[in-house]
Order: sequence, then structure tokens, then C-alpha cells
Amino acid sequence: MDRRTTRTRFRRLLVAIAAVAAPSCGASPITSVRIEQAIEPTFANLVQVQMAWLEMSPMNASEFQVTASCRRQLSGRETGAGEWVCTLRWLSPDRQTVRDTFDLFVTTDGCYTATAAGESLGGPRLKAPDGTEVRNLLYAFEGCFDTT
Repeated sequence: MDRRTTRTRFRRLLVAIAAVAAPSCGASPITSVRIEQAIEPTFANLVQVQMAWLEMSPMNASEFQVTASCRRQLSGRETGAGEWVCTLRWLSPDRQTVRDTFDLFVTTDGCYTATAAGESLGGPRLKAPDGTEVRNLLYAFEGCFDTT
């Protein structure tokens, strides 16, 4: 291999390394505020659909008044992709305040998977009044938010 080819390859390698490392040098766009603002309406909309599946009286998503509080799990940073924990406070159909905790895995593109941390939401399947089993939309769900 001649010197010119070696230099070209070396420069390409440096550019590739810089392109991969650059996003980790600045502030992460993944913050608790962005996650909270994304998970609140997603959860409220899922509660609304779940009620329809369980043949309950319809309610608007805004009536559930979902508020989220999210933090990094086992990390010294309060931003970035990885494992998060979110506690959601919301009003149930009988207007009682409910608290549920979710384990989130957030990816670098702003998408997340939320899974209920306990069994308070009834597990992955629920029985409708007619006896049929339906997927529990609140037990595990996914969403995304804008990271720009």
C-alpha cells in the first residue's frame, strides 16, 4: 500500500470516528422534561382506548390528568438514552388519584418502551365484561418524541 492510500484511509477513519463521537460530546436532547411531555399524552390516550375495549363509559383523554415524573435509573446523569423510571399520577375513571411506575428504555432517536414496574395495572391481559381477554394497553407500550 502506498503512502497516499494509507493517508486517505487514515483520514476516512478519523472522519468516521468523529461522526460517531460527536453526538456524545454535546448535551443530550433526551431529558426528563421531553420524556414526561411525551409519555403523558400517550398514556392518557391509551387509557381512553383501554376503557372502550373494556366497555366502560367513554372519557376524553384530558380527563385523566396524567402527570409524569421521570428520572434516570442507576446513572449519574439526568439526560441521555438508556434506562429511566417514570412515575405517572392520573385520575382513574372513578376520579381517584392513581400512581403507577414504569421502567423505560429510551433509545438515542427518542423512542421508548415503557413496562409497568408492578402488577397494579393487572398484568399483560385483562378480561372484558363479556369474558373475552384483551391486551392491557397500559402494561407495556411504546412511543417516540422529537429529539431536535
